[in-house]
Amino acid sequence: MAVLQSAGLLLHRRGAAGVEVLLGHLGGPFWARRHEAAWTIPKGVVEPDEELADTARREFTEELGLPVPPGPWTDLGEVRQSRKTVRIWTIEADLDPLAVEPGEFEMVWPPGSGTVQRFPELDRVQWFTLDEAEPALVVGQRAFLARLSALAD
Repeated sequence: MAVLQSAGLLLHRRGAAGVEVLLGHLGGPFWARRHEAAWTIPKGVVEPDEELADTARREFTEELGLPVPPGPWTDLGEVRQSRKTVRIWTIEADLDPLAVEPGEFEMVWPPGSGTVQRFPELDRVQWFTLDEAEPALVVGQRAFLARLSALAD
């Protein structure tokens, strides 16, 4: 079985409380009432013959409905998350979470009903300090916080 690849962008900014990161809460009914390990870095699956950085740019725009902010990208490397490899870059930039217009996905809900419903990919976005982000972020992506923290010191 081939290993899937995903790529994404993690925005960070420096505030009075230190480094903060912008995370998105996973959309859809499964995640609606969860907080811990229910937030993600905007990312998505690499299409055939697509460069990883192009995927990161495309997915950021699709999931947040906004263009990627200008600024240099810093590579935070890769991690293995479930059955895929995830590559993340970070950009130091500010973004108003209220400006986000998330993309949507379709799924059958309730299960087995045959009814297809649309849900936002991310139902909200929020800035977190690195300490706040740790328990909120899905477990497989937490290594990126430590890598960003090491760069920010």
